[in-house]
Amino acid sequence: MAQSVGIKDVARAAGVSVGTVSNVINRPDTVATETRARVQSAIDRLGYVRSESARQLRAGRSRIMGLLVLDMGNPFFVDVARGAERAAREAGLGVMVCNSAQSAGEEADYLSLFAEQRVRGVLLTPTDASGRNIDTFRRHNIPFVLVDRVAEGTTECSVSVDDVAGGALAVRHLIDAGHRSIAYVSGPPGLNQVRDRRTGALNALAEAGLGPECLRELPTERLDVAAGRDAGARLLGLADRPTAVFCANDLLALGVLQAMYAAGITVPDDLAIVGYDDIEFAAAAAVPLTSVRQPAVTMGALAAELLLEETEAETGTKRHDHRRVVLQPELVVRRSSLSAR
Repeated sequence: MAQSVGIKDVARAAGVSVGTVSNVINRPDTVATETRARVQSAIDRLGYVRSESARQLRAGRSRIMGLLVLDMGNPFFVDVARGAERAAREAGLGVMVCNSAQSAGEEADYLSLFAEQRVRGVLLTPTDASGRNIDTFRRHNIPFVLVDRVAEGTTECSVSVDDVAGGALAVRHLIDAGHRSIAYVSGPPGLNQVRDRRTGALNALAEAGLGPECLRELPTERLDVAAGRDAGARLLGLADRPTAVFCANDLLALGVLQAMYAAGITVPDDLAIVGYDDIEFAAAAAVPLTSVRQPAVTMGALAAELLLEETEAETGTKRHDHRRVVLQPELVVRRSSLSAR
C-alpha cells in the first residue's frame, strides 16, 4: 500500500523547512513569491493533501455538522437535510447525515460517533422517548438543536411544526366533508409528533361536538409504506369500518392507499384519506393525496442557522439566546379526500 505524502516530504522536495511549507498552506502572504512557487510545485508534484482532520483537532473546531434523523427513507427528512446542507454550505461547513432508523440504540451509537469526531454541533430528531440519549450526549458540551421536536423541559434550541394544529387541520377537513367516523393510523406511540397529531385530531372532533370515540386509532411500529399497508389490512377487517382515515405521515397514507386499491375499495368514495408532510410522492400518487404540508427545507435551514449562531457565540463573535421556533402547517387538499357525502 502506498504511503501518504506528508508535510515533511514536501519540505524535503522543495528544500525548505516544515514551517515554511505550513506558511505556504495557511499564510501564503507571509512567504516570498519564489519560495511559495517552489513549495507549491512540490505539493502539486507529490500530490500532497493536508490532513483536514488533524488541522481541526489542533484548532479544536470541526468543519462538520452532524444531522441525525428518524428515517432517511422518508422524503420529508431528505428535505430537512437539504435545508440544513444549504445553510451549512453557505457557512463553509459540511453535514454528516446519519439515520437512527427509529432505533434508540442506533441513535445512541451515532451520538457517540459525533462526540468522537468532535463535530461542530448536531441537528437531532430524537427517537429515544426516555431522553437518556440526549442526557448522555449533553455531557460532551457539543451544541445541538432539536429538529421536528419542541425542546420541552430543556434549554436547547428547537425548530418544529405545530403538530397539534396540523392534526386539527386534517380532521377538521374530514369533518367538513361529512365524515363522523375517522381512523387515525398513528405510528409508534412514543413519538411526540404522533401524540401531538392525535391531540389535534381530538381537538377538531371536540370543536364539532363529537366525542373521542369517533376516532379509531390504529398504531403501527414504524412510519413507512409497509406499516401503512398493514394498517390498511386491519382497517378492512373492522366490522364498522370508518369512512375516512388520517395518517401520521404520507408514507403510511400511501400504504393505506395501496391496501385499499388491492382490495377494490375506491378512494375517496368508499374511504377518504389524508396524510401528513406533503412529500413529493403525495401529489404523484395514483389518487393524489390530501396532506398536511410541513416546511421541511425551511425547518432544516433554520435549525442549522440556530446551531451556527450558537457555535459562533462560543467564540464570542455573536450573541445567542436559546429559542424555540414553531412553524405553522398548511393543508393541501387533493382528490383522496374529496368524496361527496
